[in-house]
Amino acid sequence: MQLDDFSTRAGEWLSGEGPHSDVVISSRIRLARNLADHLFLSRADDRQKRLVADEVSEALDSLDGSMKLKRMDIEDLDSIDRLLLLERHLISREHAFAKGARAVAFDAGETTSVMINEEDHLRQQVMRSGFQLEEAWRAMDEMDRRLEEELDFAFDDQYGYLTACPTNVGTGLRASVMLHLPALVMTRQIEKVFQAVTKINLAVRGLFGEGTQALGDFYQISNQRTLGLSEEEVIGNISSILPQIISFEHKIRKELLSSKREVLEDKVWRAYGALANARVISSKETMETLSLVRLGVTTDLVGHLEIHHVNELFLFTQPGHLQKVEGQELDSKERDIVRATQVREYLDDLQAT
Repeated sequence: MQLDDFSTRAGEWLSGEGPHSDVVISSRIRLARNLADHLFLSRADDRQKRLVADEVSEALDSLDGSMKLKRMDIEDLDSIDRLLLLERHLISREHAFAKGARAVAFDAGETTSVMINEEDHLRQQVMRSGFQLEEAWRAMDEMDRRLEEELDFAFDDQYGYLTACPTNVGTGLRASVMLHLPALVMTRQIEKVFQAVTKINLAVRGLFGEGTQALGDFYQISNQRTLGLSEEEVIGNISSILPQIISFEHKIRKELLSSKREVLEDKVWRAYGALANARVISSKETMETLSLVRLGVTTDLVGHLEIHHVNELFLFTQPGHLQKVEGQELDSKERDIVRATQVREYLDDLQAT
């Protein structure tokens, strides 16, 4: 598996398949774990970080069969490749630009990955397309149990798994879903969603998690509490409210199609026209126009595209992917030109097939 391949294919979690994939882009489970006989990373020196990386890598090598993971040393990658991995949600921003021995391991479909020496010694991740939190948890639970046979995790009988950040102590679990909610944003109903999720101790974040903006009407909803709850309770908490959010978005989409179809069609096709003809386009405008086009695809206003096409464009137009294709670093103006060219060519190719 080469990083060069990333510029032409997306991970399986962006396939546009799975339950309610018109609203739910993906489901993700993350687990934070630390090794019992090593210092937490905030106190570890370079030698100790290397020992952790080697020990975890050896354990990952023992995972055979379908869980085969390719390992990459982050410190050996250039800035473009690090950004590429960040944009594909395989590593975090902190992991990309930190110092010292650290690595990532992931499978060919990018559904399973492990960050080594991020904030904790291990950050395990499983992703699925659509609303499949429980399926993602089953796969994660299997990997975690197999790793725990090889590694001695830091665990306390009273508090549970011990983590660098107190908010992760307990299960160490972060469950999240990435949602596309353009109708709720368009009709200014999104605040109702925010109010509902915060009442049950869930967090709403942007496309790339904590500290990021919700561009293109994309939101991540995840748990905030890990201590005192079982993994099943954390996942059940999110799963209990997701059907209501999905139903609310579907309801508003139907109302827009019924009462304001021409207005909605106009917004969608103006957005498509901008993408198909622009010579210069920013990342922000691309996200906003693709969001409208994706809404058009899921409401059958745009017939020649499929969900996975739009999902791929969201990914391929990110700065790291653009620079990977060009084989060099680009400033923002250069990226805006390259982005417009690649989107036009992508849409032209689809029209020709």
